[in-house]
Amino acid sequence: MTSTLRLEKVTPDNVEAACRLKVRPDQERLVAPVVRSLAEAYAQPEVAWPRLIFDGEQLVGFVMGFFLVRFDPDNPEDRLRSGIWRLNIAAGHQGRGYGRFAVESVCAEVRRRGQRRVTVTWVPGEDGPERFYLGLGFRPTGEMSGDQVVGELALTTGA
Repeated sequence: MTSTLRLEKVTPDNVEAACRLKVRPDQERLVAPVVRSLAEAYAQPEVAWPRLIFDGEQLVGFVMGFFLVRFDPDNPEDRLRSGIWRLNIAAGHQGRGYGRFAVESVCAEVRRRGQRRVTVTWVPGEDGPERFYLGLGFRPTGEMSGDQVVGELALTTGA
């Protein structure tokens, strides 16, 4: 992975490029398009943390974190969670460490905000992102969020 990786806020100057970002066709059923994520972020600005992933000047992906929400707002026993809401790596840029960089960046932001656990959901199945998330240390909690598996990663205090 190069040292030119960075996250940037979505701005009027880069929003069109963000909306054109596409995952592989076989992944389109597994993750919402960036344009939907941006609409959700606009509707919930106190929760959403949308960022574009750049390698040098090239846009290679999109990640959106979320902070301190309940998966089941009607259940007072459901704890507050923070984590990865959406991750889209452009079709031609997968397998190069950009997804790992994005996940590590969200983890760092969660830690910066004083939280010690990161949550993510994924569509189960052989062609889904489960192996990716398990490889990063996420473990299924046994919960489901709709039709998606809920995974969680405990953050260490040092990294």
